[in-house]
Amino acid sequence: MDSVNLEVLRRVAGWIDAGVAVTLVTVVKTWGSSPRPEGALFAVSGDGQLAGSVSGGCIEDDLMDRLRLVHPSQPEVVTYGVTAEQTRRLGLPCGGTLQLVLEPLHQGSCMRGILDRIERGELVARRLHLADGLCELVGRVPDLPIVFDGRTLVSAFGPRWRMLIIGGGQLSRYLAEFALALDFQVTVSEPREDYRASWVVPGTLLSADMPDDCVLAMRPDQRTVVVACTHDPKLDDMALIDALKFDAFYIGAIGSHANSLKRRERLTLFDLDAREIDRLRCPVGLPLGSRTPPEIALAIVADIVARRNRVELVAPGARVAPSEAVCPSLP
Repeated sequence: MDSVNLEVLRRVAGWIDAGVAVTLVTVVKTWGSSPRPEGALFAVSGDGQLAGSVSGGCIEDDLMDRLRLVHPSQPEVVTYGVTAEQTRRLGLPCGGTLQLVLEPLHQGSCMRGILDRIERGELVARRLHLADGLCELVGRVPDLPIVFDGRTLVSAFGPRWRMLIIGGGQLSRYLAEFALALDFQVTVSEPREDYRASWVVPGTLLSADMPDDCVLAMRPDQRTVVVACTHDPKLDDMALIDALKFDAFYIGAIGSHANSLKRRERLTLFDLDAREIDRLRCPVGLPLGSRTPPEIALAIVADIVARRNRVELVAPGARVAPSEAVCPSLP
């Protein structure tokens, strides 16, 4: 789940604990162009506080006006953008339409249970019955953020993506901060004690294990990213050798073009075939002319996001088109 939804869950859990009335709004279906995806959350407290977003602000204003009159006592479905007049009045982009579920929250809404699971790095699903407002946490987590059939709403929460960063230097810090905001559970492998002592990114798991051991323990899959950031072949290469044997979504390593060629030559000395080595993104990231650590981290996450969204990047000014060939199909 993205950082915006996580912040909404934390806010509403605090409001519930404080005895404040809360209405949670979930985007359950979109048509055309929509500002936020299915599963996006927005919450309004009884004392007028807000959290999250379901649009660029136009729908939120209308929802706030609606909820100032009365907070719903049972879940209800609301659709915006049905008519041309409503689309013009609310400023929905490109004629887009949003279907929302408005849900009054209470102590039995499982918010704390969801947050506890997320803090343990787990995926969790919550089923809401619209007829009576009852909900429960369920064992099977859907592949989609939400599944809605008009009677029940099943929402998935938690880290759907993982990132293993090799090395705990300055670049890794910026990369981890970007990744946390982009729905990644971040693990940093840093066996060097001095680097571990200076690591200060909350929300990440810092491991003193050797990088190749971290890879084997993590068993990268199609929702896993591995990025080697130490410039030390003894650390980076050993992790990459193991990572390239797994079906990881994205595997990259920093370095100049010259050093990247040398790295590829070194990898041929191990039990890796040409197809496996070709999966390595090195130099890692998009060619943005990056020089500073935050710029390099931005180039890396931009490449990852483009591939995760199945977007093929082309020359500036040209159209960017989706491409199924950019990354493997995800479950």
